[in-house]
Amino acid sequence: EWKWMGSPVWSHDGIVAVGNAHKDKVKLTFSHGASLPDPDKLFNTGLEGNAWRAIDFFEGDKIDARALRNLVRAAVDYNQIKLKRKAHAGARAKIHKRKK
Repeated sequence: EWKWMGSPVWSHDGIVAVGNAHKDKVKLTFSHGASLPDPDKLFNTGLEGNAWRAIDFFEGDKIDARALRNLVRAAVDYNQIKLKRKAHAGARAKIHKRKK
């Protein structure tokens, strides 16, 4: 889908990544990147934050498709786990209310 002034957004049970075109690069930002495993060290910006991480792609860069695919899968898994926890917490809150 397209959001935020025409930025492509990929989502699955929540936002997975947002793409942005800049003059000298394309940035792919993972909204929960700080919580994702990155064994191939794809993240190269936003490393100091505690939420998002991004990959800046510059002209001529080689893209490790396998590593990027694994990172996207990890982001989807993170969203699904987060959604399940949220649903479980909501169900517990309803049960707690009924007991009162």
